[in-house]
Amino acid sequence: MSVPAPSVIEALQAIVGPRHVLLRDDEREKYETDAMDQYHGRAMAVVRPASTSEVSAIMKLAHQTRTPVVPIGGNTGLNGGAWPGTGGSQILLSLERLNHIRALKPEARVLIAEAGCILDHLHQAAHEHGMTFPLTFGARGSCMLGGNLSTNAGGSNVVRYGNTRELCLGLEVVLPNGDILDLLSELRKDNTGYDLKDLYIGAEGTLGVITAAVMKLSPRPRAYATAMVALPDVAGALTLLNRLQSATSQSVEAFEYMPRNYMRRLLERFPAMRNPFDSCPEVSLLLEIGATAPHDAEPQADGSLPVVNHLEQTLAEYHEAGVVLDAVVAQNESQRRAMWAMREAAYEVMIMKHPLIMTDVSVPLDSVQPFLERMNKRLHQLAPEAEEVIVAHLGDGNVHYSLWPDPEQQLDSARLAVRKTAIVEAVEDTVLELGGSFSAEHGIGVYKKDSMARRKNPLALALMRQIKQTLDPLNIMNPGKILPD
Repeated sequence: MSVPAPSVIEALQAIVGPRHVLLRDDEREKYETDAMDQYHGRAMAVVRPASTSEVSAIMKLAHQTRTPVVPIGGNTGLNGGAWPGTGGSQILLSLERLNHIRALKPEARVLIAEAGCILDHLHQAAHEHGMTFPLTFGARGSCMLGGNLSTNAGGSNVVRYGNTRELCLGLEVVLPNGDILDLLSELRKDNTGYDLKDLYIGAEGTLGVITAAVMKLSPRPRAYATAMVALPDVAGALTLLNRLQSATSQSVEAFEYMPRNYMRRLLERFPAMRNPFDSCPEVSLLLEIGATAPHDAEPQADGSLPVVNHLEQTLAEYHEAGVVLDAVVAQNESQRRAMWAMREAAYEVMIMKHPLIMTDVSVPLDSVQPFLERMNKRLHQLAPEAEEVIVAHLGDGNVHYSLWPDPEQQLDSARLAVRKTAIVEAVEDTVLELGGSFSAEHGIGVYKKDSMARRKNPLALALMRQIKQTLDPLNIMNPGKILPD
């Protein structure tokens, strides 16, 4: 039998102190509403532990009382992965006070950090030691490491460094029954059976609570070469990427796609931003090369940097060959930041109009152009007035295919739901035809559960359910997420 909620609240207050058990509506509100303002919930309480031992005590209490627990980090997710439901029966477990860097070892190129560390703070700490923690994206100023791990976040530098999973060496996880699983290994090689940490990366808190992690560091680039490049099509962009990778020993750090309509809407939303080209080309790319070798980064007699000079020369050659239509190379940090601002404003551009249908898919690199062409044709058949607003991490095949369905019309909720389902299924059809995935880097949460039911391999789903049942038999860890009902 479950312990009455008041007794659970009192027990929680005894574990973390009354000040860190948030009960009032105004205290809980920012935790119960997601960043997109599309999921509104109600929790029993928001609990803010300050240590792994406190998380363990909370989970033991939850296990004993069969109280559901929803871990939450920076609450920047887009798919409702930290939504507490509306019944007021779940604990929202905020990791924001577990925000210490336990160790940073430049020689070993690792840091050990707690789940509540804000991503940008990890960047700063690594920078101070001459290193870089390469995971990066627009929400870095508020997202937290635990959430990055729980969604296997991607971002702009995946083309060089990989997703969060590739950056993680070890984890500390509190299990649903409160046991602490210490997998905080700093080893690059450890073949001792199943790699359990990979169960928890990308699990969105459905199997346990990540409380700390060992993450890889990389040498900080001594200099960057950054450019905005105009091309006639995506196929030409892939040719450029491959040639640049060969010419720079795989040093391309970012290769971001911004098509004509995105650029047009970006300049409408932010008129102070300057278009680097005379008009909006069919394909605009933001590309960046990170130079770590001294000979690429030491200023020449005229003050120029070899890595920048090399990029300028390479783009000039591709321009003569017809691969590139135009290019602008940043000459200083201010120009570099201005270029990045154009890509990182994508969220503000997407929410210019409502309703917004968002998808986050991945396809093989040479299938990005076919995906865009097929979806444009299918969208014209389904919703001829719809407007695509797309960006992509082109270097890893991740397309953020979003659109406004008939933005000038006022669709009622029922018609909008039907249209949304038809469009999302068309996206799924197209992705699967090309050997891709309907979910790239934002996780599943509740938003993509229907897609999981429609598209995920049935045997894979069955195995996932068996893992969930084995590790969380009471179904108290973030229930209702990822797995279809």
